Amino acid sequence: MKQADFEMQKSVLMGEALLFGLLGKALYGDPDKAWLETLIAEDVFAEVPFGAEQAEVKLGLELLQRWSSENQGGISEAAFKEIKQDQLLLFIGLDKVLAPVWESVYFNQNRLVFQEQTLQVREWFSRFGLQIERLNREPDDHIGLELSFMAHLASLALHALSEDDVQKFEDILQAQREFLSQHLLRWGPPWARLVVEHARTDYYRGLAHLAHGALLAIAGQLEIELPKEVSL
Repeated sequence: MKQADFEMQKSVLMGEALLFGLLGKALYGDPDKAWLETLIAEDVFAEVPFGAEQAEVKLGLELLQRWSSENQGGISEAAFKEIKQDQLLLFIGLDKVLAPVWESVYFNQNRLVFQEQTLQVREWFSRFGLQIERLNREPDDHIGLELSFMAHLASLALHALSEDDVQKFEDILQAQREFLSQHLLRWGPPWARLVVEHARTDYYRGLAHLAHGALLAIAGQLEIELPKEVSL
């Protein structure tokens, strides 16, 4: 591989790992006030390391920058309560979960978790050395975990590139293509649209646009034909 191509691939993979890792952490688990304030203090949403040309990414950054500016002096208890309430209504639900975060829900009429897709995702994780902390106690196919898995694959590809292991590098890129086509690209965009529709805060609306844009960007980067989406 030519040096110029090597540096370009390295830059792309580092960007993927950083952006998908950030999205995975932001969307998995409960909001952490100290971590959110760190994101604001470090101006994390000023730009992105991957997918900056995507319209969805630009819109997501605009919303997240506005949210950051409004909370520049620290997140008030009232503002943090709004984020926690938004997360509760969107992803956990009172009467109804507005934007389910588990893939299998999108593939069966009864909106059940721990279905075929959960086990498929678990197999993918295991194949690349991962196992969720709460195995069998929570579904493996959480949007945050799947986005983090993309970051993991990007990091593995980056390592293979640094070791000049061309075959392993190509195998990991192919794994990204397959996982995206079979899983994230089928339900990630519909999930993001539900969040945008129902979210009450710029924080979660922004994250949804950003995640949607990141998926479109990596599909373009890997030359993936967008699969048919599912919807609830």
